Amino acid sequence: MKALAERYAGALVDVAIENKQAEQVKQELAAFAAMVRESVELHAFLSNPSIARAGKHAVIEQLVERMGASRTLRNYLFVIVDQRRAGLLIEIEQAFSALLDARQGITQATVTSAADLTAEERAELDVALAKLTDRKVQARFTTNAALIGGAVVRIGSTIYDGTVRAQLDRLRARMISE
Repeated sequence: MKALAERYAGALVDVAIENKQAEQVKQELAAFAAMVRESVELHAFLSNPSIARAGKHAVIEQLVERMGASRTLRNYLFVIVDQRRAGLLIEIEQAFSALLDARQGITQATVTSAADLTAEERAELDVALAKLTDRKVQARFTTNAALIGGAVVRIGSTIYDGTVRAQLDRLRARMISE
């Protein structure tokens, strides 16, 4: 199913980039997928093969209009429904975001620190992560008081642990081994 979601997402990425609407479509698709994720009824309605396409199109039309979303998204959702792939919408949205980021040279990172970072610290960290990855980094910042101090950065499956706790653990291991 992941490959299928990636194929549908790739088609939308191509159209969005070609129409210079990449960020707009990304936000709109994320908002629509969030509605589907939050509403079991909407997900069931769009995924139900016994409901006529015209009925689904009418609902999509109303939702897209209410959202103020583009015709690109509306047309894409029509295709998804017509091809009976509405059940994959959440996976398609995730794949779209990942594929678009990859094509734009953007890497997602999660930074968890002991305390809130200032805007200056965040900017410095963004620059350091960009140098480390040779890509533009979009970081999402969270806090966890249990870290004592420092930060943990996760980029894909790689974790950079610069917390005080990790430094103490390394020091302890080194002292034990000597």
